[in-house]
Amino acid sequence: MLPTDLTQDIKTRLTIIRGQVDGLIKMLDKESDHANIINQFKAVNSGLDVAYELLLDEVYRKALAIKIVEVADACPGNCGNEEKIEFIKKQFPSFKIEELVKKLKEIDKIGEGVDRHNKKK
Repeated sequence: MLPTDLTQDIKTRLTIIRGQVDGLIKMLDKESDHANIINQFKAVNSGLDVAYELLLDEVYRKALAIKIVEVADACPGNCGNEEKIEFIKKQFPSFKIEELVKKLKEIDKIGEGVDRHNKKK
């Protein structure tokens, strides 16, 4: 479930984008200046990118936070990955969207290693 404020923000952005698309259609009907049409397309594209990144950030950030907690809880303090887990945990708030995806894969691999370590016991 997405936070209400994020959902409202994305819906507001999409409403603005809808207006921009309607404006684009009118501009095309009126055969407006090509430069203005291109600028309007860029504005629509930029608006969609921002809304999309807000959504991705929320989904991946939440998934990574959950996985960090799971792996940290599974690591008994001598699993061999304490430093990596702690590093990811401390750096978590500053990760950019591209880093979230990489770190999610990394923490998954660490979690697999912790699971193997715990099964050996």
